[in-house]
Amino acid sequence: MKYINLKALKKDKLFTESRKLMSFALWRRRLIFWGGAILVGLVCVLFAYLCDNLNESFNALSEKHPYWPLFITPVGFMVIVYLLKNYFNGAEGSGIPQVMTALKVKNMQRRSKLVSMRIALGKFMLTALGFLSGASIGREGPTIQLSASVMHFLGRLEKFNREDTERGLLLAGGAAGIAAAFNAPLAGVVFAIEELAGSFDKGITGTMITTVVLCGFVSLEIIGNYAYFGASSATIDILSGGWIVIIIVSVICGFLGGLFSRLLLMISGACVKLVREKPIVFAGVIGLIIAIIGVATHGAIYGSGKDIAVDLLNGHGNDTSIFYGLWKMIATLLSFISGIPGGIFAPSLSAGAGFGHMMSQFFAAHYASAIILIGTVSYFSGVVQSPITCFIIVSEMTRNVSTGMLLPIMLAALIGTAASRIICKEPVYHCLSLRYMDKLKGQPKG
Repeated sequence: MKYINLKALKKDKLFTESRKLMSFALWRRRLIFWGGAILVGLVCVLFAYLCDNLNESFNALSEKHPYWPLFITPVGFMVIVYLLKNYFNGAEGSGIPQVMTALKVKNMQRRSKLVSMRIALGKFMLTALGFLSGASIGREGPTIQLSASVMHFLGRLEKFNREDTERGLLLAGGAAGIAAAFNAPLAGVVFAIEELAGSFDKGITGTMITTVVLCGFVSLEIIGNYAYFGASSATIDILSGGWIVIIIVSVICGFLGGLFSRLLLMISGACVKLVREKPIVFAGVIGLIIAIIGVATHGAIYGSGKDIAVDLLNGHGNDTSIFYGLWKMIATLLSFISGIPGGIFAPSLSAGAGFGHMMSQFFAAHYASAIILIGTVSYFSGVVQSPITCFIIVSEMTRNVSTGMLLPIMLAALIGTAASRIICKEPVYHCLSLRYMDKLKGQPKG
């Protein structure tokens, strides 16, 4: 009778891999990620439904009563900041810089000041209230912080000790958030690699993709398959003079995107003392200014600006003012520096479409649709300075983009980023992340 050599068996690769496959700890980790992905999908869908409906409700109200925002918007901003300062500190702004900082922070107590269920609840409620108040904000950045907070919470429940696991949870949450917000799964993965992590990590990417896929399934099952910006039939021939149009539009719109980021960093930094001493009054004043701009533009600048961007990109925005992009940029800048929660993704895409609409007035009419799309990509790239993410996001959000437009929008993303760096040397999210890091260094670890 032959005896089994246990030592030899343990060295056998197939046996080792089989043991890993049946490991309870490994399957528990997978279930946490998978369960978290499904939960994130549900939260993202609910958040999107609430924000979009409140945005539409405010727009309908402002259309019926044009001067009502002069009261609602400043009061809404003041209420939001009061709740933020007293109960939900850490939920302000976009949410993306907080997640970027959380990925760099190793101390769990400090990390919990950036991503937690308390912050997620505040982000959910106060961003929704921002849409109800007419702020020029988006839900995409907040969705990323929401998703990362949910995944971080699940990781803390299981008390994972490995730093790469906790990092993977945050990245997976962030990727799933952007994928669910735009119905753009590839963009979610690329954004997490290019912007949040800043590098490619082979060990985390597989888990991240799985999370995005599961989150996407939930979103598709509830909302259905849709294109964020609808269909586009834009086309431009680079070799037949189109390259001149692309370069001119991309340089100007990219520079304007960089100007927005530069002003955001400068003004928000200059107003720190004022925001610290009288945050509620400051928010009220900003809210009143936004309401005045809203009344002057007949309500065009309220909310994310998605509907106007869709009309422009699909050739139905002939009645849109050529100065829409400028007013949207100013309103988004003011909304951010007020201190209320809200992202700059969707408003920047909308402002970019507006600037593209402005630029289209200086070229032949048959270039109009392509110029608006190029303006959207280049301005957005100028704001965030992540060209690969910007190109993929716009490609996925605009269904039926002809293959002839893929190269132009790639070129527009690269040129827009380069033009932006003339005036804004560092990406806006990176600079804001450094501010959070400095703030955390001045706080005790416990």
